[in-house]
Amino acid sequence: MSQPISTGGVSPSEPLALQDGAPRRGFPFDFWLLNTIEAGERLAFYLVWPILMIYIAQADDPGGLHRSQDDKGTLVFWFALMQIILPIISGGYADRYGFKLSLLVSMLISASGYALMAAEHSFRAAFYGMMLVGVGAAFFKPAIQGGLSQLLTREQSSLGWGIFYWVVNIGAMVGHWVSPLVLLSPTTAETYRNLFLVASGCCLFNLIALFVIFKDIPSGAAKDTHPLQVLWNTVRNIVEPRLVAWLLIMSCFWMMMYQLWDVQPNFIRDWVDSEPLARVWPLSAWAETGEDGVARVPQQVLLSLNATLIVIFVVPISHLVRRMRSLTAMLGGMFVVTAGVAAAGLTQSAWLLLAGITLFSFGEMLVGPKKSEYLALIAPAGKKALYLGYVVIPTGVGRAVGNKLSGWLYGEVGEKANLSLRYLIEHTPFGKGKVWNGEMESLETATGVKRTEAFVKLQEVLGESAPATTQLLWDTYHPQYYFWLPFVAVGVLATIALLIFGQMAKRWSDMNA
Repeated sequence: MSQPISTGGVSPSEPLALQDGAPRRGFPFDFWLLNTIEAGERLAFYLVWPILMIYIAQADDPGGLHRSQDDKGTLVFWFALMQIILPIISGGYADRYGFKLSLLVSMLISASGYALMAAEHSFRAAFYGMMLVGVGAAFFKPAIQGGLSQLLTREQSSLGWGIFYWVVNIGAMVGHWVSPLVLLSPTTAETYRNLFLVASGCCLFNLIALFVIFKDIPSGAAKDTHPLQVLWNTVRNIVEPRLVAWLLIMSCFWMMMYQLWDVQPNFIRDWVDSEPLARVWPLSAWAETGEDGVARVPQQVLLSLNATLIVIFVVPISHLVRRMRSLTAMLGGMFVVTAGVAAAGLTQSAWLLLAGITLFSFGEMLVGPKKSEYLALIAPAGKKALYLGYVVIPTGVGRAVGNKLSGWLYGEVGEKANLSLRYLIEHTPFGKGKVWNGEMESLETATGVKRTEAFVKLQEVLGESAPATTQLLWDTYHPQYYFWLPFVAVGVLATIALLIFGQMAKRWSDMNA
C-alpha cells in the first residue's frame, strides 16, 4: 500500500479544504479555475460530438462522410473503450504525478485529435482523431475530478459536484448552439474543417490557462511510488466485488442513456418532424431547410434542451438533495431518465421529443452528480483520483457496448436510407425481378441505388412528397419500436438492479453513501 505524503500533522483523509483547521465558508479560487477548464474542454467536445454522428453516417448530409451506421458504431466503440481502460490507469497516475501534469498532457492530446480531423476529410482521420480525443479525455476526467475532490468538504460535496455538473453543461449547451453557426447549412467539407479547428483552439486555450495560472493541488498520495506499483494498486482496488457490481449496474444504465446523444441525432434527422416548431421558432440563425426542402430546427439545437435545463436547474436540485443518500437519489433519477428515453424515442413530434428530453434531463440531474459524489465519498484516503477515474468506466462500457449494438441495430431497423431501399425492393414495381438475400448491407447491390440517393429515389417512384414518404416508412417498418424498446428494457432492468444494490448497501458501512 502506498504511503501518504506528509501534510503537516493533518490526516490526509481530510480534504485539503480543512487542512488548515479553519472552517470553509465558500469555494476557493482553484475550484472555480478547474471548473472553467472543465467548461472549455466540454465546449470543444460538444462542438463536435452532436454533429459527429451526422458527419460520419447520415446518408443525406452534403458535407458528411456517408459511412454506414455500423462504421459509426465501431468508431464510438473504440472511443469509449479508451474511457474504460485508460482512466483505470490515469487516475492512479494523476494521484502519483500530480493533477496539473495530467491536465496539460490531456489537453495537448485532445487538441491534436481535433486538428487531425480538420486536416483530412476522411473516415480514417475522424477515427484516429477521435481516438486521440478519447485518450485526452481519459487523462482529463480523473485529474480534474480528483483535484476538485481535494477542494471540497463533506458538507460542500453535494453542492460542489452539482456546480461541477452545471459547468459541464454550460460547455455542452454553448457547443450545441455554436456548432450550427460554424457549420452553416448546407454543410460542406470546409465548414466541418472549421468546426474541428475551433474545437482544437478551445483545448489550446485550456492548455495555456493551466500552464500559466494553475498551481498543483496535493493529492494525498505518495510521490515516491514506482509506476508499476501505481498500476498494481489501481488494478487491485477495482476488483472489489461490490464496486464491480455497482459499475456493472451503472454500465447497463448508461448503455441506454447514451443513445439519446449518440443515435438520437440520426433519428431526429431521419424521422422527427420539427417543421411545426420551425414555423414558430423565433431564432432564424438557428433554423435551416433540410435536403428535402422542409424547414427544420437543427437536431443539435433540439438536443441542447438537455444541457440548458441542467444549467438552469442542477444547482438548486443538488442543493435540495444535498442530504439525500446518493444511492437513493440515483435510483429516482434512473427511473425518470428511462421514462424520458422512451418518450423521446417513440415519437415523430418535435414537441413530444422535447418533453421526453425534459424528463430525461431532470433524471440526469440526480444520476450524474450523485455518481461522482458516491465514488468520492466511498474512496479511501489518498485514492480520490483513482476512484474518480472509475466513474468513467460505466459511461465507457455503456457507450462502447451500446454503440456497437445500436450502430448495427439502427442500420437494420431504424435508418431511413436503408428502409427506403428495402421498401423499393419489397413494395414497388421498381423492385420486381430484383433478387435480395435479406441482408441490409446488400440492398445497394440488389437495387442498384446508392444509399445516399435511396430516399429521393423512393419519392420519385412513389410520386410522393418527402413528409408523406417518411410517414409511409414509419408506418410500415415501425423503427421507433424495434430500435428504442430494447434499450428502454435495459434501463428498466438496471433500475431494478440498483434498487436491490441500494438495499444491500445498507449493511455495508463503507459502501452506504
